[in-house]
Amino acid sequence: MRPQTSSWYLALSSYWFASSFKWFLVLLVLLPARVSQLVPETEKAGKLGLLFGIGAVMALLGPPLFGYLSDRVGRRLPYLASGAVLTALALVWLAYAPSYGQLLVAYLLLQLADDLSTGPYSALIPDLVPRKKRGEASGWMGALQVTAQVFAGIVGFAVGRLDIQFLIIALLTLLAAAFTLWGVREAPNYPTNHKSLAESLAAPWKNPDFRWVWATRFLVMLAQYMVQTYLQYYLADVVKTFQAFGSKLASEPFQAVALLGLFISLGAAISSLPAGWLSDTRGRKPVIYLAGTGLGLLMLPIILIPRYDVLIALAVLFGIFFGAYLAVDWALVSDVLPDPESHATDMGLWQTAIVLPQVLAGSLGGVLDRVNQQTPNLGYTALFIAAGFFFVMGSLLVSRVRGSR
Repeated sequence: MRPQTSSWYLALSSYWFASSFKWFLVLLVLLPARVSQLVPETEKAGKLGLLFGIGAVMALLGPPLFGYLSDRVGRRLPYLASGAVLTALALVWLAYAPSYGQLLVAYLLLQLADDLSTGPYSALIPDLVPRKKRGEASGWMGALQVTAQVFAGIVGFAVGRLDIQFLIIALLTLLAAAFTLWGVREAPNYPTNHKSLAESLAAPWKNPDFRWVWATRFLVMLAQYMVQTYLQYYLADVVKTFQAFGSKLASEPFQAVALLGLFISLGAAISSLPAGWLSDTRGRKPVIYLAGTGLGLLMLPIILIPRYDVLIALAVLFGIFFGAYLAVDWALVSDVLPDPESHATDMGLWQTAIVLPQVLAGSLGGVLDRVNQQTPNLGYTALFIAAGFFFVMGSLLVSRVRGSR
């Protein structure tokens, strides 16, 4: 397949499609529902937060470690293949785990498998795409990610059996990995990393631009996970009825949250490719300023008007802003990576800015339960206000990055 063509970008980003499909359903729909099946009702938020927190702590180590191993041999795709197989196995286990303990272990395996595949895989854009085309490549990746969420939302809403949803994700993971392996060829004679693990992990932090890109990504993703992790419970406890356009659209909270996710993804599909192209010509920062600030401001009407029909409209706007952010942020970090021999290690470290927010968001579950028990729904209000603040700060602080415009 010829590089920098539409079909090549499609193959390059296809595993991101599967990964986005997977995490949309697993984090937003399936794990909250499975936890509710296996633990007492009064413990659901705390147990869910513990699950996410422990898994994310492990995932902090995986991307940079597997990225470093990939840099040492100068290969990405073998890690993608083995990680995809392990991912499929973990998903099957999650579908049929009979206890909370087994659910936790299966989730840890899923995190490990995801790190094994996506840590090295994340280096392919900086490896293979020239700087002037990275916005377009990032836009394709963002478009596939959010298109995956559209399909995931349809599956989450339409497929009533949770185990079937897990099996669909497993099959899609294997198919997407096969398409990427078929369509993409790694750079020949790519330079290998000869530094020690400690040197490789320390090197990017000496670059101020990398530190700022990491910190801003951390803030935005912390806000996103604060909203995403507990949104199903917010719908169940605050919104309660899921009516819009004169009819009842969902009977269960997991269906209602999947439908909102579908509208978010539709909005993101509109903005991803245009935002990527715009960032190649006008710069990365203006797009991120607009997207992050817009996300922050949307938290206020979510709190003030807890009606499902209003939330559907807000979900589309949220998707437009978030799709633009995702399409550009990957290009921004690709612009500032300091060493071509350490692309996978550096991208693995950057991915911790996605994982660490899961730890912190997960740790809020017990606090959320306690605050809501003392004052009904106050915990949700505080949660969304804090998320809005982090969205805005995570976008505006991109101004400190000097190696990209």
